[in-house]
Amino acid sequence: MSRPSAVITPELVLRAYAAGLFPMAEGRRSSRLFWLDPEQRGILPLDHFHLPRRLARTVNNAGFQVKADQDFSSVVQGCAEPAPGREDSWINPEVERLFNSLHYLGHAHSIEVYRDGLLVGGLYGVRIGSAFFGESMFSREREASKVALVHLVVRLRRGGFTLLDTQFLTAHLRQFGAIEIPQADYKARLGLALRTLARWEPDLTSAALSEEVAAIRSSGSDD
Repeated sequence: MSRPSAVITPELVLRAYAAGLFPMAEGRRSSRLFWLDPEQRGILPLDHFHLPRRLARTVNNAGFQVKADQDFSSVVQGCAEPAPGREDSWINPEVERLFNSLHYLGHAHSIEVYRDGLLVGGLYGVRIGSAFFGESMFSREREASKVALVHLVVRLRRGGFTLLDTQFLTAHLRQFGAIEIPQADYKARLGLALRTLARWEPDLTSAALSEEVAAIRSSGSDD
């Protein structure tokens, strides 16, 4: 179900997320936003994150430099740019304005992946309580967005987050253990997450990353 938006402020966006809704534009050039409240919601259970061995090696040894909250606006722009199989985007200038404002207010965060100082991938989302609402990700180099996702999951697990909302279930997310749950189930989980405090960890040492990656691998499959 979707509803045309009225004038939207960052505060209204936060209230909408707390109620289980999120905004999207029809296209990059569209001036209208809609509130979506899907009957089936995608989530990625943090205690059942599937991390393939090859990707774990990439995270630890591929030479990427990964940071958080250093260039939020560029990550949003990267997510909005055309990509193979996605010539248009639901991220219009109004979405960019709103999420950049949420980042300025401390409610939205980004993971940036660099290669030799160049931004090659990343993701961004919104944090309320112990819920993280993943918005979008992009990759200009193979595996870069996957590395960003692993770094996000590591931070969320270490910070005590209980819900990673992916909005929709895609084949890309399914490989990491994402599932689809009914709207009522999602809102029950959301209600619990909103009443629980969690901490966002922008800084992550190599030792902490390796320790968490090993913990995720030990609790998963041997592929």
